[in-house]
Amino acid sequence: MSNVFYEKFERHSHGEGLKGQSTHYCPGCGHGLIQRYLAEAIAELEIQDRTIAVSPVGCSVFLYYYLDVGNTQAAHGRAPAVAIGHKVANPDSILISYQGDGDLASIGIAEIMQAAQMGIPMTVIFVNNAIYGMTGGQMAPTTLMGQKSATTPTGRERFTGLPMKVAETMALLDGTVYVERTALYDNKLRNRTKKAIKKALQVQIDNRGVGFVEVLAECPTHLKMTPVETERWVKEAMEPVFPLGVKKDLDSDPWFHLEKPSFEPDRIVEVVGASSEAAERHCDGFPTHIDSHDIGLKLAGAGGDGAQTAAMLIAKAAVAEGFDSTHIPSYGPESRGGTSYADVHVANEEVLSPAAPRPHLLVAFNAPSLEKFGPTVQPGGTIVYDSSVIAEPPELDPAVAMVGVPCTEIAMDLGAIKVKNVVALGALQAATQLFPRETFLTSIRQALRHNCAMIELNEEAFGWGAKAFEETVGAN
Repeated sequence: MSNVFYEKFERHSHGEGLKGQSTHYCPGCGHGLIQRYLAEAIAELEIQDRTIAVSPVGCSVFLYYYLDVGNTQAAHGRAPAVAIGHKVANPDSILISYQGDGDLASIGIAEIMQAAQMGIPMTVIFVNNAIYGMTGGQMAPTTLMGQKSATTPTGRERFTGLPMKVAETMALLDGTVYVERTALYDNKLRNRTKKAIKKALQVQIDNRGVGFVEVLAECPTHLKMTPVETERWVKEAMEPVFPLGVKKDLDSDPWFHLEKPSFEPDRIVEVVGASSEAAERHCDGFPTHIDSHDIGLKLAGAGGDGAQTAAMLIAKAAVAEGFDSTHIPSYGPESRGGTSYADVHVANEEVLSPAAPRPHLLVAFNAPSLEKFGPTVQPGGTIVYDSSVIAEPPELDPAVAMVGVPCTEIAMDLGAIKVKNVVALGALQAATQLFPRETFLTSIRQALRHNCAMIELNEEAFGWGAKAFEETVGAN
């Protein structure tokens, strides 16, 4: 077990002193015991070098500071989906999806049910403490009737639904092989929990399906009880609602036999239909006049403005020039009238974070986008906005260059309003010299290679965008 836990937990005081040997869990929290039993089972089964733990959002979010195994952080509720990706990419790996009740039974209920129905071998550790722990004590799907929480201050009532019996639900699904619910409030049950976790791992080792262990765990902080009182509460209040025991234990045959996929460059090129020939490059070097190594861009507008397409064109143009680039779209509920946006990074070597909260360059297609993101542009940066739509731009940092180009008007004059995003790209290129003109045009041609009739129109739109910027500068 000692080899499965890191010798020092670097999260606290860089691993120095007593804090280097303590977790972030509250006194009396069940997570510490569960992770101890998990570490012991991994050591006893001699699978440490094969194991990947997937921890999503919740009290277990820092699991990777403690277990010396492969670790992946997943989005809230999405650990089973991430685990499936790992498993098919490396079929010999042992995947552990470690999740709480708010994570698995609420936002992640679709992911866990689909994973359990597929039955691709993995081990799921479900920590049920009947509350949203990390996010402030809100009602979880497993919160008991009458139990007070931040969102049920007078106690959970019938109108908010009944507590969800997750283990029983998992046992009904075809892909689960072993399902058990355990607890931690006495030594007998603690030993049972360790055995259950070990068996759920063994089911995966045997390639038979999904092993699922639900553990009734203590949360003294949100129950406002001492650890001893919380153990009694789990026994007297939780267990009658969530009966302990094995819910499913099939004597099934191994079925999962998947060849390890090839990641050889030639094979990847063949699968994606790419060419191994080097792309024609037009840049003399990285655009260091904007930033020495990493340039952030944000493109924003209403749904249908083409911000996402323009962002993707920039990212692909950067990759074609040999730079690293990322494109992260964000589609908000207001995308048909407010602002949706895309973050793009272009890095000389490697993009370290795909978000662009402080972009060097902003392209804004509507007023809400300019109002929202204009103040975030770095001093010395550039904003290109559609002056056809934004008649009166806000007062922003004078150290940021503001370029108004009538993108919509130009596009309408060309007979296709949808090319206003390409007009904006032309203006962006002329205003910033991010890449040479031909770099952008090559990216546009590549994107339209299956619709060649549109290439000439888009090239014209790009040219008019650049010309409009030049005329704006000349007029000023």
